[in-house]
Amino acid sequence: MWSGDVAGQGWGIDPARGGMRTFATMLRSEPDFFIHCGDSIYADCPIPAELKLPNGEIWRNIVTEEKSKVAETLAEFRGNYKYNLLDENLRTFNAAVPIFAQWDDHEVTDDWCPDEPIASRRHGGTILQLAARANRAFHEFMPIRGTLAEAGRIYRRIPYGPLLDVFMLDMRSYRTANGQRADIFGSTQLAWIKRELLRSQAAWKVIAADLPIGLISHDAVAQGDGPPSGREHEIAELLSFITRAGVCNTVWITADMHYTAAHFYDPNAAVFQDFHPFWEFVSGPIHAGTWSPGTLDNTFGPRAMYRHGCSPEQGENLAPCFGLQFFGHVAIDGATAIMTVTLMDVEGRNLWSIKLAPDEEKRPSGHMLIRSE
Repeated sequence: MWSGDVAGQGWGIDPARGGMRTFATMLRSEPDFFIHCGDSIYADCPIPAELKLPNGEIWRNIVTEEKSKVAETLAEFRGNYKYNLLDENLRTFNAAVPIFAQWDDHEVTDDWCPDEPIASRRHGGTILQLAARANRAFHEFMPIRGTLAEAGRIYRRIPYGPLLDVFMLDMRSYRTANGQRADIFGSTQLAWIKRELLRSQAAWKVIAADLPIGLISHDAVAQGDGPPSGREHEIAELLSFITRAGVCNTVWITADMHYTAAHFYDPNAAVFQDFHPFWEFVSGPIHAGTWSPGTLDNTFGPRAMYRHGCSPEQGENLAPCFGLQFFGHVAIDGATAIMTVTLMDVEGRNLWSIKLAPDEEKRPSGHMLIRSE
């Protein structure tokens, strides 16, 4: 399973409303492991004692001193993780399910970039000083197995038998300020994922990303319609490499957008066409405010085959009690290697699913759609 985004927008733990219920729902399926796609905390979002709901009811949070302000010190970053552990659902889930974690922006601060100053400089220090403290707290509370050559590194490959390799990306630590050409991976990480994808012998290569590729956002990858620009250049380079190197059966998963969606990237509908079709699945939040589905650009030709979030009539930043909390479920059949991807909600309902058959030829990412519903 995968998802992301915990305790965001001030929606913390309300015991009277069942706490972080999505963790309990996911646990009922007894997953082999869970991929946490980032925003495991919201270090920049204090948790108030109460929030008013649209119907006039009151959401009552558990509050702590460390979560009462924006995190700046190492103790305050640690306190964000400690706060989440006050939820019984999360603790029970953690005790039973291995977690493969990556980070995005809110583990440090909203929309942070290493070479850009914080818009309103805080007394806590520079963005790199805050990121260093946040990275230490992340590794203490979201441990990464094994020794990585680079201290504090998050990107890595996780082999899971002959049917699956998981590639965990870090689209935050090495990015550069957006411009005509900008980094989202950085040269070292980009070379690494090319090398590891080429080495992989697994039937499926699941790429866990911090952010979706084709959704327009000033902080993400997509720059609007047209040829690749800014951070899209590295995505174009990677997709072209996958195609030319004959890497088969790549599937992208992510969270971040606070709704759930299935995107099919079709070169026939794209401005940049040097890639084979592939799927990207978006699902979140676990426990945070909600957003409406965003706008896709045509650079890589994404089509929204399914999407579900809050409607314009409902408004955005709805509390978790409105039921718009999502996660994704992946099952790979041991006999046929057919992958079934299902988008699910906090009640455990199957919202949409698709079956993908692996392409056994040396023809990248050309897996066939069998069925969707």
